[in-house]
Formats: sequence, structure tokens, C-alpha cells
Amino acid sequence: MEKINLNITESGAGQRIDKFLAAQLDDFSRSYIQNLIAAAKITVADEKVQNSYQLKIGDQVKILVEAKSSEIEAVAMPLDIVYQDTDIIVINKRADRVVHPAPGHYDDTIVNALLAEVDNLSTINGVKRPGIVHRLDKDTSGILIVAKNDRSHKSLAAQFKERKVEKYYYALLEGDLPYEKGKIDAPIGRDPGHRKKMAVRKRNSKKAVSRFKVLEKFAGYTLVEVKIETGRTHQIRVHFSYLGYPVVGDRKYGSQNKLAVTRQLLHARRLIIEHPGTGYRIEFVADLKDDFRDILTKLRKKVE
Repeated sequence: MEKINLNITESGAGQRIDKFLAAQLDDFSRSYIQNLIAAAKITVADEKVQNSYQLKIGDQVKILVEAKSSEIEAVAMPLDIVYQDTDIIVINKRADRVVHPAPGHYDDTIVNALLAEVDNLSTINGVKRPGIVHRLDKDTSGILIVAKNDRSHKSLAAQFKERKVEKYYYALLEGDLPYEKGKIDAPIGRDPGHRKKMAVRKRNSKKAVSRFKVLEKFAGYTLVEVKIETGRTHQIRVHFSYLGYPVVGDRKYGSQNKLAVTRQLLHARRLIIEHPGTGYRIEFVADLKDDFRDILTKLRKKVE
């Protein structure tokens, strides 16, 4: 069994246990958490609780998750393939899809779909993450590049580590950003009060740099293109929340979500790499997903 222990602080006090855990544990859906509660695999002070249990400061929450077999099943699912050759496969990831298997997601991930789509993937990251060189958050859409062999994996991993990969995102922000372009240089580390949340902080942090330019402005919203020079967890979401302009739909980092979207409107738009086979620089572009594009269309109509 995999074990997770959480000590509840002031930030969690008064919240329903199922809702709180769904927000804290990115890879766990709320329905999966409710199933664990029903099976007494989630307890407070070793006692069974209900989904509606109101957390208190000092509560000790224990979560037991059954460890699955190392064998990952190939599951046929639609993949929006942008490019493919003998070395790499590039997809336009849909939002709501986890990249690799994790508790609560063992047969509905990008890896499951890839195993059904292609014959070979690199083995460097083991059986649970075959071919995976980098990742996107569950509710972030866009460009994801996957290595088909170990040589390609090593090349791509080195490029990411040495910051030779150029990564550009589209983000819809809440508020009228008062800049046309800029650079955010603010270190990011784990938020001491939230296990699955990051924050701009001076101590226990790593350098994080994001450059942006405004693409379009609406009444109360701003569309930006962001180039990240570092790849910190939740970097774009944290940086713009820190400035006071959270990504639309990103409740974890302060979005009011008045547009009632079902995920943060963040999309990995472009990726530029040195092809591991040819050595030439190559650029991949992923079209916006329908939900993101539809919101922009509605905002443009309001401007007109």
C-alpha cells in the first residue's frame, strides 16, 4: 500500500474532507477520494469518516492507496498527434488528462494511450513513464513531446536540463494587465501551508523566470504569451497569481472563475527543440483547444 499522511493546519480547517483532499492532491479526483473514504482507506485519527466531515486544526489524515502492478495497460484513446517520426511523437494534449499513471489514474493517462498508439517508447524512466521527458499539469493543454527510443530521450532530457528548449504558453489572465510585455524574476518553492501548492518565496526556493507579452486585451481579461526560461512546478500559474492576475479558472491560485470554465486556461502553444535525430532546430505548434478558443470568441464579441 502507498501511504500519505497529512496534518491539517488553519488553511484546511472547516473544509469538507473530500473537497479539501481533491484540491490538495492533484492526481486524485474527488470521486476517487470519496471511494477511498467509503472504503475506510481515508481516516482521521484512525477513525472512519464521511465525505461531509469538517476538518479541524490538528487533524491527522491518513490515506492508503493500493499499489498497482508495474505493468501499464495499453488503452486506445484519441490522441491529437501534431508530429511523429522514428525518434519522437508530439501530441496536443487535451485538458483533464493526466500524463502518466498515478493514484486514481491507472488506465486513463497519456501513457496508456501512447502504448496503444506506438510500438516503441524509451525505457529510461521505467515502465510507469515510458517516453516521458517532460510533463504538463492535468488541466493544462498543449504540446507534449515524447521520446520513442533511449537515444532520443537522453538528447531531449539534456536539452531541457540545459534550458535549450524554448517553451511558449498562452494564458488568459483575470484583470487588465497594465504592461505590454515584461519579465517576472521571482523564486518559487513549496508553499509551507499547502502540500500540493507552490509559492513565490525567498527561502527554500529555486530561481524562476517568465517572460511575457500581451496578445490581446478584453474587458477585465488579458491574453498573454509566456516564455518560461525555467521549468518550475506551476510556474506560470504562480507568477501571475503573485502579480495579482491569476490564470482564468485556476482556483488553486486565486481565480474567481467568473467565466465558469472547468480548468485553468493555460495552453502549451509552441515548443522548439533540436531534433534528436537530425540535429536541426524544429518548432511544433499546438492549436488552442475548443474550450479555450470558445471563451476568446465570447470575449471578442463583448468587445465588439
